[in-house]
Amino acid sequence: MQLILILFFLWYSKYMKEIKEKSLDDSITSLYKLGPAKEEKFNSLGIYTIRDLLYYFPFRYQDFTDVVKVKDLLYYDKASAVVNITNIKSYRSPRKKMILINAVGEDETGKVSIIWFNNPFVLRTIKVGNTVSLSGNLKMKTKTRMEFQSPSYEIISSEDMDVDFNELKHTGRLVPVYSEKPGLSSKMIRSYVKMALNDYSYLLKETLPDETLKLYNLENVQDSIYQMHFPETIEKSEVAKKRFIFEEMLLVQIHMLQLKKENLKIPSPLISVDDNLLASFKKTLPFILTDAQNNSINEILKDLKSKSPMNRLLEGDVGSGKTLVAMSAGLIVCSDNYQAAFMAPTEVLAKQHFLTAKKLFKNFDIKLALFTSDSIQIKDGNLEGKISKDALKHEIEKGNNYFIIGTQSLIQKDISFSKLGLVIIDEQHRFGVKQRKQLLTNDKLVPHLLSMTATPIPRTLALAVYGDLNLSILDELPQGRKPIKTRVVSKRYETQLFDFIEKQILKKKQVFIICPRVEPSEENESFKNLLMKDVASVKKEYERISSIFSKYSVAMLHGKMKPIEKEKTMRDFSENKINILVATSVIEVGVDVPNATTMVIEGAERFGLAQLHQFRGRVGRGVDQSFCFLMSESYAKNTRDRLKALVEYNNGFKLAEIDLATRGPGQFFGLQQSGIPDLAMSSLKDLKLLAQIQKEAQRLANIDSSLSKWPNLEQRFSSFIKGLHIE
Repeated sequence: MQLILILFFLWYSKYMKEIKEKSLDDSITSLYKLGPAKEEKFNSLGIYTIRDLLYYFPFRYQDFTDVVKVKDLLYYDKASAVVNITNIKSYRSPRKKMILINAVGEDETGKVSIIWFNNPFVLRTIKVGNTVSLSGNLKMKTKTRMEFQSPSYEIISSEDMDVDFNELKHTGRLVPVYSEKPGLSSKMIRSYVKMALNDYSYLLKETLPDETLKLYNLENVQDSIYQMHFPETIEKSEVAKKRFIFEEMLLVQIHMLQLKKENLKIPSPLISVDDNLLASFKKTLPFILTDAQNNSINEILKDLKSKSPMNRLLEGDVGSGKTLVAMSAGLIVCSDNYQAAFMAPTEVLAKQHFLTAKKLFKNFDIKLALFTSDSIQIKDGNLEGKISKDALKHEIEKGNNYFIIGTQSLIQKDISFSKLGLVIIDEQHRFGVKQRKQLLTNDKLVPHLLSMTATPIPRTLALAVYGDLNLSILDELPQGRKPIKTRVVSKRYETQLFDFIEKQILKKKQVFIICPRVEPSEENESFKNLLMKDVASVKKEYERISSIFSKYSVAMLHGKMKPIEKEKTMRDFSENKINILVATSVIEVGVDVPNATTMVIEGAERFGLAQLHQFRGRVGRGVDQSFCFLMSESYAKNTRDRLKALVEYNNGFKLAEIDLATRGPGQFFGLQQSGIPDLAMSSLKDLKLLAQIQKEAQRLANIDSSLSKWPNLEQRFSSFIKGLHIE
């Protein structure tokens, strides 16, 4: 007896030790029957620990909540039922050599047939006499009997017909669907998630402060994690989702505030602003700056005079004059004997900026340089022309106050800016964070940064994603610009459209025709390709348009062309040697041809509103009335309504809000570039919630920016920073 007590004591001590040592950071192999093979598959999804698994949320739910009696299945095409298995057998289909499992289930109201295809595991699992919960699609077997086809199933017992559906994982409830990998199905993931919830969820600590939960009516973490995976209702899943979105985005916002605070401690060039020079520059312009431009220039100059590095985003609608604002900043910095670097996303755009700078600064003593992979030029007083790469690098290293315009060639390792005062990045979302930081790396002084984007972003959204940047907005168009007349056109009116185009050409005006793809797909006819096979391609459309407008000059432009070919095509188009340019989205940003008055966008339904607005902005750059025609073959109401928004609004910020609501934040940001976690990224559509999160982050930072007042939040934030991958 004494020996038994000793053995029991040893077993109990070991059991209690295991309980005490349980941790959310335990490997997923701690779960029952999760061996190395399954571990490898989970790892491929980024799931290594119990915590990872609990926070691996489903992306949707299958609704199997309609649990009905067998006699009522006749009225459903998808439902759930609880039946007792009275017969089950397998046989091989002679025609397709497929194993079929046939079963019969019944309750007190009738019988239902069940069939599974090529799933012999079912026969080893379900036995006659088992009570089974079934969920899935139904098909009429006879006039009085329905058949479940390959339903999800769960064995409840061998005799009990009373079911607690909250305890089920795969049937009779809202069933979570996860992103899968071959050999790792949603069903398998659900089983292990359920196991982890049962064994580990009590270890979850509340990270959000009590006052935050109360202020914004958020649920606690333990209830929320369960409702995310196995919600009782869709409404409860949304409440849980809001709670985790709030937490993740709050961490992002706190991080942004800390970056902003740290930025103030870094030394930067103290620029002496020559107000007289700026006034003289404005007088040489053939137009008057808008109030928004003047305000933005003043905000930038105030930053340049600060001892801390400027970190500002200049956001403006198409044609609002961002380049001129940036050029003004570059002029001021270079006149104070510092260097300025202007990085554009494409060579075509970099060369255009260089030509613009030469025109703007022709009356000023400013050294200009163009640095791209295929073209290196300078303009220094009377000296103008090509220069060797080594010679320009030497000028840069000596600290000569050049205003250097280029592409990402500017961030080559062998280029050393010895006196860089300002970095301007055009279409900054097209560059990764690490690319942007390469220009800002300096042992002594960090240069000022001015980022620009022509993608109008709602202010709340911009602050959420670029919260470490100050924001300047250009929401006015220069005087004299006429609104572009926009129409949605069906393919059947193409003849009338071509007549209109010819009239524009006869008036010496030029035309853009945009196509979604470069050439017809040569891939296999998958479902996606079947949807895309009729999409206009540039090469095919170029041939067709050249034939129709054989009397005129037609050219083609796309991203697969060599840089020298693209440059020549754009130069010829700018010089009015080309009447019609058939192009891809390579013309989306920056190309400025004032004589182009007509924009035709084929397959318009395949682009977001923000991108369509960018295309439209390539015309209307001059004083003549311009036109944009959106060609669409879709008759879906939501598509037509979305395109009609472009007819109704010329305001890019308004269109951005509509695009955000209908297509999501992917239109503006890439996940890798923003560094924002997936769940937080999904929150960017909800501008009201974002505003609340920003307000709460600022409130917490004002109370205790170190977060030490809330240890669990501090620990969660520390883990968040360690796991934040920004490329």
